[in-house]
Amino acid sequence: MHVIILMKQVPDTRQAVTLRSNGTIDRERTKNVSNPYDKNALEAALQVKDKLGARVTVISMGPPQAVEVLREALAMGADDAVLLCDRRLAGSDTLATSYALSRTIKKVGNYDMIFCGMETADGNTAQVGPEVAEFLNIPQITYVEDFKIDGDSLEAKRLIEGGYERLRTKLPALLTITSTANEPRYPSVLAIIRAGKKTIPTWNLEDAGVDESRVGLKGSPTRLRRIDKPRARGVECVLFEEEELEVFLDRLRRDAVKLVQKR
Repeated sequence: MHVIILMKQVPDTRQAVTLRSNGTIDRERTKNVSNPYDKNALEAALQVKDKLGARVTVISMGPPQAVEVLREALAMGADDAVLLCDRRLAGSDTLATSYALSRTIKKVGNYDMIFCGMETADGNTAQVGPEVAEFLNIPQITYVEDFKIDGDSLEAKRLIEGGYERLRTKLPALLTITSTANEPRYPSVLAIIRAGKKTIPTWNLEDAGVDESRVGLKGSPTRLRRIDKPRARGVECVLFEEEELEVFLDRLRRDAVKLVQKR
């Protein structure tokens, strides 16, 4: 069995994010980390490896420094990794990204399952996984909390609003894994050292068989009109003692009336 994982390097939300003039993230000047949801997808794949002896291949698309995501995945237990890296990919929206990743997956070939995180921390669109499945013309199940493989099919427990639903599908299939599905493992020091020494192939568009006209800004139907930065507003903080509850309630009523009048 061969399982492919799609992982992405995203900006560290604990630090400032640098934007280019066209509104896209300048990933080369921004500190990046592994998308946390993708680690859940990797852990799900590694559990399949532990149970069934599957081979796990990780694919990432991004600038050269995205190789660190792949090294982290190798240290956690993945077997192989491929980085799709080409300046012509810059500015790709979810559709262009999904197309490029689907072509890379086809180039790797012979897969039984594809795992993705349920979304990315930088975009939160949850679109890339399903779009990749559409490009590959394979079944997909999103927001998977748990699953069981049974021969050439699987049954998945899918998170929905207000509860769960159980779905069954044939393989190959693509699953997006929730952040509550598992607890990603930590790599050992020795595994980190070994991953740091491993050669990771880097593919350009031609290597992956990607059509240049369908990626990057020119291949992306999404158009960014403008970006507004939130304005910081001063907030008054007033502390009330327990015996001043009535004073607090009176002030709350008065401020609420003022707010309604302004609207």
